[in-house]
Amino acid sequence: MPLHISQVDAFTNKPFAGNPAGVCILPKAAGAGWMLNVAREMNLAETAFLVKQRDGYDLRWFTPAIEVDLCGHATLASAHVLWEDGHLPKTAQARFHTKSGLLTADHNGAWIELDFPATPAQPAAAPAGLIESLGVSPAFVGKSPFDYLVELENESTVRGLAPNLAALAEVEARGVIVTARGAGKYDFVSRFFAPQSGVPEDPVTGSAHCALAPYWSAKLGKKELVAFQASPRGGELRLRVAGDRIKIGGQAVTVLRGELTTDNLGA
Repeated sequence: MPLHISQVDAFTNKPFAGNPAGVCILPKAAGAGWMLNVAREMNLAETAFLVKQRDGYDLRWFTPAIEVDLCGHATLASAHVLWEDGHLPKTAQARFHTKSGLLTADHNGAWIELDFPATPAQPAAAPAGLIESLGVSPAFVGKSPFDYLVELENESTVRGLAPNLAALAEVEARGVIVTARGAGKYDFVSRFFAPQSGVPEDPVTGSAHCALAPYWSAKLGKKELVAFQASPRGGELRLRVAGDRIKIGGQAVTVLRGELTTDNLGA
């Protein structure tokens, strides 16, 4: 029997913006190699795979190159598909069992709010090649459990950044977040580069905001923030810092529905 798969643009309210993610709800657990092959076929930053459990869904995320431990936009996309396609009533909370623990999503009008763990960045020495690959002088360098976080001078520097991706791929981390204080309606802006993980530039990275939100909350003295990821596609996020949890708000739009013509899950 063919398996249904959707492509959802996350952190946007219009098609062809935000961050596209694949979402595939499986009848049973699949092999990691099979899921990686599907992710390669989709060729998106992440493809999410869900398996129904008694108290929620098992959820795993794959880039075209690797499995990742935490992904925001594909979780947002997964919740959107569960509600839109009738797997869950919109009044029900979406609950996901992942390598990063229990993650939840709640429907709130046109917005979806994710509950993720905070992953604050600690000050760190820049590893060899990081500054050279970015070609800028940082105001701060830190390291979260997943990524390097680099604060730059201003928003225009973040927007105009053109890093050497081949050199950046040699930096040992999932990826590199660059950020600056916002010059207009947003508290801060960011971009996310992860050639190490098979994603040269991620359009909108929910999990990166688990480090960005506590960083800018402390700097700006605010628990609620509005952020923009300034990739070519772009995306807006509403953030709340709640102790060791980060509430990440975003919108999502389904742009494609299709079928996988193989039911061999490789388990």
